[in-house]
Amino acid sequence: HKLALQTFVYFSQAWLDRAWLWHAPKAWVQQRVRLTGALEELAGNDPTVIFLPHFVGLDAAWAAMALAMPRPSTTIYTDQSNKLVDQWILQGRQRFGHLRLFGRIEGVKPIVAALREGQPLYLLPDMDFGPDESVFVPFFGVQAATLAALPRFAKLGAAVVVPCVTRMLPGGRGYVVELGDPWEHFPGSSVEADARRMNEFLEERIRSMKAK
Repeated sequence: HKLALQTFVYFSQAWLDRAWLWHAPKAWVQQRVRLTGALEELAGNDPTVIFLPHFVGLDAAWAAMALAMPRPSTTIYTDQSNKLVDQWILQGRQRFGHLRLFGRIEGVKPIVAALREGQPLYLLPDMDFGPDESVFVPFFGVQAATLAALPRFAKLGAAVVVPCVTRMLPGGRGYVVELGDPWEHFPGSSVEADARRMNEFLEERIRSMKAK
């Protein structure tokens, strides 16, 4: 019960934080969002998939990497039913840097082409799109419908996978965005094994977020 309540509190805080992430001066955002870890993975032109889970600080990660990214980058976007909210989100996420948003209806070809050209792809595959697009692998001990998009895009784009995890700092002090080292031997022996590895990574990071 305590964890569920905290989740709603942190989720609400993250939405309120969009006010300064998407509207405050650039210097203010830079003071409250700290990018750490394997920053060298943002440089160069090698095909790169940035695995960005749906943690509450995902839009802080957009801002942090956009401010540090020396090259154009891409992601996949689903239009919101409320057009005013849709416009607000798009403007906020494209505020810094050069981010291209591909609609899901456009298919994978333009996304893979951009990836092969050296435009990093921000991919948030920790979702359930139904059994037709999923493999079933364990997640916290439960067989869960898991997208196999991460290994598939990595294979199609001949790209390395760089994990990115966000942490909300206590007291509304902002966020830490951590880039991990590229995954070795990924994709691996099977799509199922790769999806299991992704879920195991998520489990490990979620467990590290201690309740306060």
